[in-house]
Amino acid sequence: MKNLIKYLSIVTLVVFTFSNYASASSPAFVDFNKVLNESIAGSKAQQFLKNKLESEIKKYNKLEKDIRKEENQIISQKKLISNEEYQKKVKALRAKVAKMQKEKRETFNSIGKMRNKAKADLLKVLNPIIKKYMEDNKIRIVLDKSSILLGDSTLDITEPVINNLNKDLKTLKLN
Repeated sequence: MKNLIKYLSIVTLVVFTFSNYASASSPAFVDFNKVLNESIAGSKAQQFLKNKLESEIKKYNKLEKDIRKEENQIISQKKLISNEEYQKKVKALRAKVAKMQKEKRETFNSIGKMRNKAKADLLKVLNPIIKKYMEDNKIRIVLDKSSILLGDSTLDITEPVINNLNKDLKTLKLN
């Protein structure tokens, strides 16, 4: 009988210890894309970058249209002007096209860099928020949802993370 009580108390202690350890070490996951797109600062940054990209596309589409008109005008004047004058206008048009293409490429690269910087800045602010959430809820590991094949939805901490991020960060500086 004494051995049975000893055995049961050891088993109870082991089960209790492992259950506490298992609950304290439960993993969690965050959908970082959702955080980046649905948080206040992230959505404002996305909208700003989208508007900037659209305005630049419109600007360059107008420039391309103007260049095509100029090209057609030069072609229509080919028989009316001397060959040297025609070659000079074609050369000037090619230079104009090359300059526009370079500016366009630089502008779109700049927008891409702004997007990457905004993402990095948001993740810098997000790391301490996730770390605090982990400490408060005794979570030992947080994974990105995109790297998880299947997971219990109760392990998804995306919404609380977004709420905490929205409290701490209202906007990102993009310029």
